[in-house]
Amino acid sequence: MEKKKVAIIGAGPAGLTAAYELAKKGHVVEVFEASQHVGGLSKTIDLWDQRVDLGPHRFFSNDTKVNEVWLEVVGKDYRMVDRLTRIYYKKKFYYYPLKPFDALKKLGIGTAFTCVMSYVKERIAPVKKDGSFETWVIGRFGYKLYSIFFKTYSEKLWGISCKELDEDFAAQRIKKLSLFSAVWNAMFSGGKTKHKTLVDQFAYPLDGTGMVYERMKTFVENNGGSVHLTTPVKKVNCKNGHVDSLELTNGEIRSYDHVISSMPITLLVNNMDEVPQKVIEANNQLKFRNTILVYLKVEGQEVFPDNWLYVHATDLEMGRITNFRNWVPEINNGQDSTIVALEYWAYDNDEIWNSTDDKLIALGTEELKKTGLVNGLEISDGYVIKIPKCYPVYQRGYKEPLKIVEEHLGSISGLSVIGRYGAFKYNNQDHSILMGILAAENIADGASNNLWEINTDYDDYQERSTITESGLSHE
Repeated sequence: MEKKKVAIIGAGPAGLTAAYELAKKGHVVEVFEASQHVGGLSKTIDLWDQRVDLGPHRFFSNDTKVNEVWLEVVGKDYRMVDRLTRIYYKKKFYYYPLKPFDALKKLGIGTAFTCVMSYVKERIAPVKKDGSFETWVIGRFGYKLYSIFFKTYSEKLWGISCKELDEDFAAQRIKKLSLFSAVWNAMFSGGKTKHKTLVDQFAYPLDGTGMVYERMKTFVENNGGSVHLTTPVKKVNCKNGHVDSLELTNGEIRSYDHVISSMPITLLVNNMDEVPQKVIEANNQLKFRNTILVYLKVEGQEVFPDNWLYVHATDLEMGRITNFRNWVPEINNGQDSTIVALEYWAYDNDEIWNSTDDKLIALGTEELKKTGLVNGLEISDGYVIKIPKCYPVYQRGYKEPLKIVEEHLGSISGLSVIGRYGAFKYNNQDHSILMGILAAENIADGASNNLWEINTDYDDYQERSTITESGLSHE
């Protein structure tokens, strides 16, 4: 097909994968990234002579297309990491996925019995489903387990009641997990499970998750493309229902045959001309949640054994803790200290979002000590990163306005919208990589992949495979 000039907004997993695939096929690619790093939410940064990600970013996929691209870029420069994650609740640590006898012992006989009876009740007289996350999870696990292991964390993450959170979040994240299957796997399968959110091992690049996208950037540049950092896009210009050009924030206008956007969908639509009022109103109903990462330098190596912990304690504001000591040794760079990252979530007007770095470091230090995890070790330094518009909020009813926005954007030829931000989908890395691959196929090969369906139909895609220590293993 004719070689095209393609602009890509955003150098995250979706945008850079699209650029990488198009560059392989000889198209002229220009990527515009507002920040000074590639990788988006999956970037890796240097901190205190070590490498850290923006929280825990594991890679796992069953999709052969995704795995082949990942391995093509990473080569043999990865390790398989044994996953250990636990839940911190009432000063105790519970394995996730739950191990029945461990949970029984730590919850106590009384609470454990209540959990079982609550579960049995749902089998006999199920709660009436109302489209909310709350009734979906109660129907699957019973009210007591929901209140202990789902409610607090989810409400911290989203900043709304689980009654107002759409069941889509549960359907995407815990769709095939049931209490019965969790118990069965723990008791009769040696704890092994193929449930996508609970995999026992995952592949991790030796230089951090961001290594994948740094290599993609290099490939694009070595094959006639450009990646412009600290170059935000102001708007996408259209003429007669077709993309015409991009306008940068410095006023420069550049023309393209096609534009792929992974910028937040709300910003894309709000800055476009001739958008119908109905679409503007629908777009304004969509909202994102922000993330605050508080990195703490702990003077010691034996902090806690997990890759990350989920914090279900109501007396702590943080929601998750990542320990970068427990990923691959290469990112620790021989240092004796351990870097942990505490995650907080907020909306633009929340007090914590507008707090100073010093206050956030003080809060993180106090809360980490409160858990008992550092066990008297010195916390010698802190660093804060604030990430706006991290999570698309699946508030009940969000699908109706999103559909209106999707239909408008879908009517514009020469425009593809992908990625967690761009498509308003709570993507993992593999979903965004797949979006990039399929968007490139549409442009380069004349394919007709429906990009909106990715991470919406809740099914796996294409031929199934997994990455192992020796490479790709087909199922």
